[in-house]
Amino acid sequence: MSTATQPRKNTVTAHAPGPAGSTGSGSGSAGRPRRVRGREERSPLASAGLHAALVAASLVAVFPLAYMVFISLRGRSGWTRPTSAEGGLEISNYAYVLTETAFPTWFANSLIVAAGTTVVGVFVAASTGYAISRMRFPGHRSLMWVLLLTQMFPVAVLIVALYNILGGMGLLDSHLGLILTYCSVSVPFCAWMMKGYFDTIPHEIDEAGRVDGLTPFGTFYRLILPLAKPGLAVTAFYSFLTAWGEVAFARAFLSSDSMLTLSVGLQSFIGQHKAEWGYLTACAVIITVPAGLVFLLVQRNLVAGLTAGGTKG
Repeated sequence: MSTATQPRKNTVTAHAPGPAGSTGSGSGSAGRPRRVRGREERSPLASAGLHAALVAASLVAVFPLAYMVFISLRGRSGWTRPTSAEGGLEISNYAYVLTETAFPTWFANSLIVAAGTTVVGVFVAASTGYAISRMRFPGHRSLMWVLLLTQMFPVAVLIVALYNILGGMGLLDSHLGLILTYCSVSVPFCAWMMKGYFDTIPHEIDEAGRVDGLTPFGTFYRLILPLAKPGLAVTAFYSFLTAWGEVAFARAFLSSDSMLTLSVGLQSFIGQHKAEWGYLTACAVIITVPAGLVFLLVQRNLVAGLTAGGTKG
């Protein structure tokens, strides 16, 4: 006699109750299988609640930006009536800041500094992260701790020391001095992040490059960097935002009007007793455009780059 058991089915068969004395086999619904919802499948009520929560979160996230755009289109004094649309919308605030102020110069200076910080920061962070990930040299662990400890110091502590260093090098009130300052802030974090990403790339790729006759730099440039695009995207995005929105260093190290960046120049719209919120909101809307464009360029790789160093594969 066979002892094999039949596999248990995942569906439950329900029989509709029939008249007294009937087995229900003649009913139209008899023997019809009833669908059982999976453990990970949401009910209609749960799905509706989830979508409602997502819509509410989206409105909360979009409202500040939409409100800022609305105020910027209300004229110079429109911010005094923030809930009223009386008088219509206009672009006078944008026309004023673009033609009557030094905003284009501030914008160009900020763009130069942010682009320079991104290029230098990505190159230094990627090469540093690769060296720490692949090479073992005297002071290897000490260098890793130094990179980590630099993130513990607040900006106020670093300003005096950096000011003296830049002054001794003749780089005060210059784009290069500000780029090097921002790199000193962004590179340690980015190097740690890139080190974690390079750890996920198999060492066999480096060995294959050396077998093919590539130098260590050739292996890094031709084989490893193309595989590290997500990590490079996150590094570029972080470096750009670090330089684009920084205030303290720019205010301390820049003095001439021709070298001012956006973070310093916008303070001219703030007086002792009054702030020109119409002009400020118009500037804020324009400033968000480059940051949004950079995000759109790297957003495909952001999630992969941020999570790749979490586990070592």
